[in-house]
Parts: sequence; structure tokens; C-alpha cells
Amino acid sequence: MDTDTNIPGFDPNAPGVNNGNFFGLPFTPEEARLVLLPVPWDVTVSYREGTAYGPDAILEASMQVDLYDVHHPDGWKQGIGTLPADDMLELRGRKLREDARRVIEHWERGGTADNESVRRKIQRVNEGSARMNEHVYREASRWLDAGKKVGVVGGDHSVPLGAIRAVAERHPGLGILHVDAHADLREAYEGFACSHASIMYNVLHEAPGVKTLVQVGVRDFCDDEAALAAADPRVTMFDDYALGEAKFRGESWDGICGKILAGLPDKVYVSFDIDGLAPQYCPHTGTPVPGGLSFAEAVYLLHAVVRSGREIVGFDLCEVSPAPSGEDEWDANVGARILYKLCNFALMRPWK
Repeated sequence: MDTDTNIPGFDPNAPGVNNGNFFGLPFTPEEARLVLLPVPWDVTVSYREGTAYGPDAILEASMQVDLYDVHHPDGWKQGIGTLPADDMLELRGRKLREDARRVIEHWERGGTADNESVRRKIQRVNEGSARMNEHVYREASRWLDAGKKVGVVGGDHSVPLGAIRAVAERHPGLGILHVDAHADLREAYEGFACSHASIMYNVLHEAPGVKTLVQVGVRDFCDDEAALAAADPRVTMFDDYALGEAKFRGESWDGICGKILAGLPDKVYVSFDIDGLAPQYCPHTGTPVPGGLSFAEAVYLLHAVVRSGREIVGFDLCEVSPAPSGEDEWDANVGARILYKLCNFALMRPWK
């Protein structure tokens, strides 16, 4: 049937059909205003594997997302397209994961860095991770130059570096809103230069167009990360404990969001690690941590970005991991809904 979008054969009120596009939408990347880039990669995860299966799990769960969005009812009509996942990238990632797993086991057994086999494995992982990031950079650049917005769907949190570089080159003075349980400011964690625990360290060193990094919900970080966050004027951290204390003192979440946004410029990239939410929303994520934002708090914060007159010029959603048994779809269910909110807020015109 024809709908009010004048797209023959597509009914936005019908159950979603898995046509290879997130949310079952009928747009090609060329037709869409927003392009989603799935990156099935979790090579350097240090605790629990599975985020490489995140894009497929979110895709499947997204068929259950109703398209009407209370904040942006017609957002989907602007077009949300899906790029095909690179099968060779996924295959290379699985092979490199074996190298990374052996390196991590070596460290956990108290091994030292003077092991030649370990050094070779680290080198292979670093070279492969660099190629992955260049792939993401090229793809993001191609679609940004075509006038699209780009959202990355991971995968572990190492995957959006290339996209952030590409967006920052086109929006110098960019601000990053980073929702995460972890600071991700480690330098080459466990020897891996492109570790999921190093994404924001790498952003600060490899994306000169980034002006500010505002971190929200962080509750697991090391001494070096705390020192870097305190010393680098680009970084502002709203750790989960400070957020909790503010709420206990009676501060409203609206007021807290105002303080968070004060450190962000007009153009904002959102880097959303699902473990920034409380664990009941993402029990199978790679590195779950007690505490975190509620779903409603996260959505309110994202809406506050565009309500403040700022524009979301790109985003990523990472670390969604399905249950190993495949029987529990809750993580992907939540991830699909966070992804849809990110898409709609990115497609909204900033409020004036």
C-alpha cells in the first residue's frame, strides 16, 4: 500500500520486515539523509566477548521498533539507510581476536613484555585494528562528502575512531558527548594501540578538530585516566558518583543536563557505549559496571542536546552484546531503541 510518505509498498504501521536495513526502512544509503555503518568487530575486548555480533542483533531487534517517535514523529521519513557490513572485516576480526585472546591470557598469567611471540601478536592486532579504523574513516568520509550524516553501529568501542576523525575534519571545533561506564583514556591498553579502552585517548591525539570531550556516567577508571582528565582542558568528566550525589542533594536531572551541555559547542558528536546505562539494560555487554544512567535519563540528555540549539552531526552506538545462548534478546532490544533515538535526534533541526 501507499503511505503518507509516498513510498509504494511500505506501511509504517505494519510489522517490520528484515530487508537488511535497520528498522526495516525502505531507503537506500543514496536516498537517505542518515547512513548507518555497521562494524562487527571486538578484537581487543578485555573481559567478555560478543559485541562483534551487536550489529546483527540490533538489526534483528530493530524490526520490533515502532516508527512513531514522540520527539520527532516524522524523523524516519527523512531516510535512514543501512550500509552492508564488510564480511571480510568481520572474518579478519575473528582471526585477530585469537591473537588478542592469547596476549590477554599471557598478561593474566603474569607474563612479561619480552616474549617475541606476544610482540608479534600485538603487532598483528595493532596493524589489523589500524586497517579497520581506516576502513571506517574512508566509509564515513565518503558519505559525509555526499551530504549525509553517519552513525556507526559497533562492535566494541574501538570502532568509531575513523568516523570521529572524519566528522571532526568537517566540523572543526567539534564537541564529543561521551556516555560510558569507562573513561576510555588509557594509552595502548594491554599493548593494543586501538583498544576499546583507548578510544578517547586516541581521539584526543588523532582528531585535532575535537575541541571538547564531555564524559557522562563514568564509574570505572584508573589513576592515569583520572590524571589525564584532570590535566587536559579539553576533557570534562561527570562521573557517575558526582551525578548521584547531585541527585541526592535534590538537583533535577534537567539542571544537571544543563551543566553537562555547558561544555559542548554547537556541533556535537555522540559516542554512546551501552554500558553507560545501568546494567539491567545491558546485562551481556562486554564490561558491565554497577550504577549508570536510566534509559529515560539517557534519552532526556540526548534530547536536551538538540533542544539547546546544538546539532548532533554524527554518533556511534557500541558494546551492545547479545546473550551467548542467543535466547535473551534484551540487550539488542534496548540497543535498537537507543539507536532509533540517536537517529531521530540527529535528524532533528536544532531548536532556536
